[in-house]
Amino acid sequence: MILYTNGDSHTAAAECVNNHAFAEDDPRYFTMGRAPHPENLKHSWGKLLSNRLSCGFKCEAESASSNTRIIRTTRNWLEKQAHDINRTLYVIQWSTWEREEWLIDDDYYQINASGTDDVPQSHQQKYKEYVAKVDWKKKTKEAHEDIWQFHLELDKLGAKHIFFNGNNNFSKVKDQKQWGSSYIDPYGDTTFNKVVGASCDTVSPISWHYGTDGHRVWAQYLTRYIVDNRLI
Repeated sequence: MILYTNGDSHTAAAECVNNHAFAEDDPRYFTMGRAPHPENLKHSWGKLLSNRLSCGFKCEAESASSNTRIIRTTRNWLEKQAHDINRTLYVIQWSTWEREEWLIDDDYYQINASGTDDVPQSHQQKYKEYVAKVDWKKKTKEAHEDIWQFHLELDKLGAKHIFFNGNNNFSKVKDQKQWGSSYIDPYGDTTFNKVVGASCDTVSPISWHYGTDGHRVWAQYLTRYIVDNRLI
C-alpha cells in the first residue's frame, strides 16, 4: 500500500522542527526548490500516518499552495502511477479558497491575498488588482465545485481518498453535496487547525504552523478515521 498526501504548509510540515517552510530556505537543500524541508517532512502527519499503516509514503505538498496546484499535481501523479491506483490511499488537505495558481513564462506561481507574493514585473498590476478585488463568496463557491468535480473524478477511477480542510470550511455553501467518508466534515468545523489547535500551540505566536505534537495529533485522528470507516 502507498499513502499519497498533498496540501499546503500543514501537510508539508512547515516549521515543524526548524524555521523553514521550503527546502530551498536551507542552503543544504537549495536544489530541492519549494519541496518540503526534508527534516520537517520526517515529522509530518503524513509520514507518521504511513508509519502507523506500515506503507509506502509519497508527499507532494507545497507550502503556500493553491488548491489548483494540489489538484494539478495529484492528477499528474495519478496518470504516472495509474498501475498503483488500487493500492494507494490519497489523503488531500485543502488550502484556503482564495489562492490561485498563475502560469507565467512556463513557471507556476502560487498566489494568495496577503499582498506579499513575489510575481514578475509583468504581473504586478494584475496581482494588486487580485488582492484588492478578491471575492471570498465567489472563491468559496468555485473551490467547492472544483473539489466536488475532483472527488467524482477520483471515484470514477476507483481511487480511495480522504479530503479534509486545513483552515477554511464550506459552512456557508448552500449547495451541499453527499461525500460519504471521502471528506471529513466539509461543512463543519473539523479542520486540521481546529482539531490540532484544541490541544497544541503553534510553533510561535505569529505562526499558523504546528510542531511535532500537532502532527502526532492529526496522524492519530486520521488513523481512527481510516479504521472507523474501513478505508484500508
